[in-house]
Amino acid sequence: MADVLYAQTTTASAVPVASSPMSMITSFAPFIVIMGLFYFLMIRPQSAERKKKEEALTAIQRGDRVLTRGGIYGTVADIKENILVLKVSENAKIEVEKSYVESVIKS
Repeated sequence: MADVLYAQTTTASAVPVASSPMSMITSFAPFIVIMGLFYFLMIRPQSAERKKKEEALTAIQRGDRVLTRGGIYGTVADIKENILVLKVSENAKIEVEKSYVESVIKS
């Protein structure tokens, strides 16, 4: 019983040490560095690629050759608001939403 009482008195008398602002900054520094690396290696290149693709989609004109996400090559025959009419062969035309175009091959 004396051992239990001794353990309780030592934990009750422990005073938390106040940490200085500098020690808090140094403890968060690795997290800040990791977040910066994550931004420059992952987020920034993806946003640049997305912006480049959006510019290519807005610049689509009749006669451009495109590749859809489904792997279909076609030539743009007509452009409606968000829909492209693609000529895939002499007698076949299909309608595809603009966002499903993977790449544009200018002609």
